[in-house]
Amino acid sequence: MMKFKQLAFSLVLASAFAATPALAADTKIGFVNTERLLREAPLSVTAQKKLEREFAARDQELQKMAKQARDLQAQLDKDGVTMSDSERKNKERELGNLNRELQRQGREFREDLNLRRNEELGQIQERARKAIQDIARSEKYDLIVEQAVYFDPKIDITDRVMKSLK
Repeated sequence: MMKFKQLAFSLVLASAFAATPALAADTKIGFVNTERLLREAPLSVTAQKKLEREFAARDQELQKMAKQARDLQAQLDKDGVTMSDSERKNKERELGNLNRELQRQGREFREDLNLRRNEELGQIQERARKAIQDIARSEKYDLIVEQAVYFDPKIDITDRVMKSLK
C-alpha cells in the first residue's frame, strides 16, 4: 500500500514538472530593482533634496551646539586646572547640560527626519507600485518581481518604471 502511494505521488509530481515548460513558455516575467528605483528615480532625488532643505536649519543648529560643546570641553581641558573650583564646576555643569540638550535635540531631529523620510518614501512607493501595475497591464506581464537571487537583465523594467514616474 505504501509503495502505491509513493508511485502515485511520483506520477503526479512528474506530470507537474512535465507541464511546467509549456507554462513557462507563455509566461511573461519582469523584474524591478526597487532599491535602485527608490535611490535614482527623479521623484526620489527630488524628495531627498526637499528633506535636506526642510531640515537644514535644524541640522545647522545641532552643529552649532556640538561646536559649543567641543569649545567648552577644550576650554575646560586647557584652563580647568587654573580655574577656581566654583568656576570649573559651573563650566562642567554647563557642559553637561549642553550635552544633554544636544543629545535630546539630536534624537528628536533623527526621529522627525525618519518620520518625514518614511512619509516621502511611502508616497514614492505608492506611485511606483501604480506605475508597475500599469506597465504590467499594458504590456501583458504575468508576473513582476521586486527581489530575486538572479534575473536576466532583459527582463529588468526598472528604467521603464522610472520613465513613467517622471
